[in-house]
Amino acid sequence: MTAQPVNLHDYEALAAERMPPGPHAYYAGAAGDERTLRDNQEAFARHRLLPRCLVDVSGVSAATTVLGTPVSMPVLVAPTALQKLAHPDGEEAMARAAARAGTIMTVSTIATTRPADVAAAAPDAPRWFQVYVLKDRGVTRALVDEAIDSGYRALVLTVDAPRAGRRERDLRAGFSVPPGIDMPAVSAALGSTTGIDAAGFFSLMDLTLTWKDLERLVQDSPVPVLVKGIHHPADADRAVEHGAAGVIVSNHGGRQLDGVPASIDMLGPVVDAVGDRVEVLMDGGVRRGTDVLTALALGARAVLVGRPMLWGLVADGEDGAAHVLELLRAELELGMTLLGTPGPGDVSAAHLAP
Repeated sequence: MTAQPVNLHDYEALAAERMPPGPHAYYAGAAGDERTLRDNQEAFARHRLLPRCLVDVSGVSAATTVLGTPVSMPVLVAPTALQKLAHPDGEEAMARAAARAGTIMTVSTIATTRPADVAAAAPDAPRWFQVYVLKDRGVTRALVDEAIDSGYRALVLTVDAPRAGRRERDLRAGFSVPPGIDMPAVSAALGSTTGIDAAGFFSLMDLTLTWKDLERLVQDSPVPVLVKGIHHPADADRAVEHGAAGVIVSNHGGRQLDGVPASIDMLGPVVDAVGDRVEVLMDGGVRRGTDVLTALALGARAVLVGRPMLWGLVADGEDGAAHVLELLRAELELGMTLLGTPGPGDVSAAHLAP
């Protein structure tokens, strides 16, 4: 390996070398036999890009908008928990990296930094807040209010995690949150974070959540609400009917129900179900700029990237996370040039081989 990683796979290998077994298992692992985890990446290879020639690509740019917010590329930072396991600066470093790259960071409810502190780390950058609805809805409401008061531009309601999937790497490694790593949401609900594991956190979830709660959240929110964790086209349609401003096709990185389809395989059916009513995003398995192109060709407005951002954070803090985004943008713009698509909006189903 060269002194600096040259792609996202290099960052993954570097993080595996540097992280303690427990935290690495928590970040890298997934549910059950991890079939969905593997398929999220492998599924991209089932799609083939079809370049078009003699197109003026002298001014290629990956810049676009997502929910009206300008971004440098259709790649956003996905919500990932416990970022101080990766680096002492945690979510604050990630926020600065996203700001440097000119894109949106989504901050997790299970963050190790309060929403207001993440905002203060990169005050001029766009941010979204990912929402888990806890049994103690007062805790959820307080976090949402803090995020909105701190200038977050959208809420991302995660709907595929009423309980934690059985993550056997965590069990083998005996992972639990170490002393000194706090999750403000958990501390507010339980009075302490130390020693809790994924199952312990998800035991705080409100299992009564229904479409009516989505509708209520939309009505009460001064910012758009996206629904993350959509698998089925019918659920995507219902999300729109109940007021969602966008849907995110996601299987939680394979960490919930093992054996569900890869996100990229469900993207097209979800896009067909919602039509042009809302923007559709996806996450899961994106490791190359060509993966982003495939998602765009299938109708995604943008993708979100999670684990690779953590690997960058492990490797070199803010600089490492920023470099991961730089690599993706460089790969994407090269891919757009070779595909014959000057902008993200020019990528279509016509650029996929039948």
